[in-house]
Amino acid sequence: MDEGEAPLLPDSLVYQIFLSLGPADVLAAGLACRQWQAVSRDECLWREQFYRHYQVARDVPRHPAATSWYEEFQRLYDAVPCVEVQTLREHTDQVLHLSFSHSGCQFASCSKDCTVKVWNNDLAVSLLHSVDMRPYNWSYTQFSQFNPDDTLLLASGVFLGPHNSSSGEIAVISLDTFLLLSRVRNKPYDVFGCWLTETSLISGNLHRIGDITSCSVLWLNHAFQDVESEKVNVVKRLFKIQNLNASTIRTVMVADCSRFDSPDLLLDASGSAAPPCRVFDLGGGSDSEDEAPAPVRAKEGLRRLLDDVLDGRAQPPLSANVLETRVAELLGQGRTRPPEPVAGDKHKYLIFTTGCLTYSPHQIGIKQILPHQMTTAGPVLGEERGADEFFDALDHVIDVHGHVIGMGLSPDHRYLYVNSRSWPSGAVVADPMQPPPIAEEIDLHVFDLKTMREVKRALRAHRAYTPNDECFFIFLDVSRDFVASGAEDRHGYIWDRHYNICLAKLRHEDVVNSVVFSPRDQEFMLTASDDGTIKAWRSPRTVRALQAPRPRPRSRPFFSWFTSQRR
Repeated sequence: MDEGEAPLLPDSLVYQIFLSLGPADVLAAGLACRQWQAVSRDECLWREQFYRHYQVARDVPRHPAATSWYEEFQRLYDAVPCVEVQTLREHTDQVLHLSFSHSGCQFASCSKDCTVKVWNNDLAVSLLHSVDMRPYNWSYTQFSQFNPDDTLLLASGVFLGPHNSSSGEIAVISLDTFLLLSRVRNKPYDVFGCWLTETSLISGNLHRIGDITSCSVLWLNHAFQDVESEKVNVVKRLFKIQNLNASTIRTVMVADCSRFDSPDLLLDASGSAAPPCRVFDLGGGSDSEDEAPAPVRAKEGLRRLLDDVLDGRAQPPLSANVLETRVAELLGQGRTRPPEPVAGDKHKYLIFTTGCLTYSPHQIGIKQILPHQMTTAGPVLGEERGADEFFDALDHVIDVHGHVIGMGLSPDHRYLYVNSRSWPSGAVVADPMQPPPIAEEIDLHVFDLKTMREVKRALRAHRAYTPNDECFFIFLDVSRDFVASGAEDRHGYIWDRHYNICLAKLRHEDVVNSVVFSPRDQEFMLTASDDGTIKAWRSPRTVRALQAPRPRPRSRPFFSWFTSQRR
């Protein structure tokens, strides 16, 4: 229409026409005239475009931080790190793990080539230093983590001991001098280890009690081999936890409960009833004042069990493994210290994979760490315990009814994301050494550590193919708005945390083992693969900004984000 003339079509009819168009066509049509441009920015129009394009359930509301449907559509399309900007090929074997410093200025990588590499995270990533762990009898490096003030790097790997026995070891490396400051034995090697404070780290040790019964001891270690005072311990025992049916504690991490109320929120947006709770409280004592103490009940139960076995009354007849487990359970009941009550929010949670039915990890164990336990000062080797307190009880257990293959915390440490491959419905474990088969589909569960409930329906888009006895850990990561995971199908995946939708697939030539977001910029992320490469990814809008495009007409930025090539 000409300037000042009445429109040839009313807004309502233009709106109906635009409803039948796709997002790109709506944006292009909005350039025709001022009337069409105004209609093309209508909130109801973009609400419909949003739900239709991203296939989000209609009962999911808009993200609470979003100011308009148009801008929310643009965020999911233009702010996801899905454009490959650099491929790093300095490793000579499979790359297993990536970790960022808290400042985001550096990151570390671990590989089957037995090196730990530290990188500068500039506009173009560059190698800063490489540490070869082969002189220390390591066969490969598998995990790394920066301490809270980014002065030290924890590196975990597989250590070859006498007679080719494999165990784990943790090395502490100075980020100022890149000198190796200390080494800590870590068993089994897939405990990985983690930082508790700036100068204290947690490691594990495994002690066999029977054929399928053991106990895991978790140690607090001083990061330096030398200490300033004789009153400061180099190591201190944190917890001793009983393992049944060939299970062990693996993959330890720490959640800081004081960060739970930060602005990073994940809403149960569907408004529907919460899914079945998969978190169970353990310990805490008996509800009945008349019930006998745990040590007395355990002795009575053990006496009855042994009498039944000796007299042939046990039905069905118990195998050696079942008998060992039953005896270990009864002994553990009488020799386990219950959890201490939580006071305030100054405690932390130690989180790890474990199990009670089979050697494959099918549970998440959660144990609170109180302030007085966060230092190596004080009694060591459990000297503060009573005579009947041999094991430590867990505070909570999450059973995912499948093989746990990955865990990650949200930036506020409130939400725990868990990758698992489920067992068949109704599966029964008859032999702890023969766990049920596991699904190829990977389920991504979300648990709220404040309420101890599962808060999101499981995401399912990525796959793994290795059987239970060969299943390995796939590291995932969580940013403010996104969650990402690797997979055995040669891709990394990115989902939106609020809408529960898959936003991008990041291609490699082999298994993607690890993904990690920059802690300072969620529009930049890294992926590591068995193909020996590390790939850096940025969002389309970041790529355009870095390319410094020529000035464009005022109307052009309105749809340039959509028409740009994002893959």
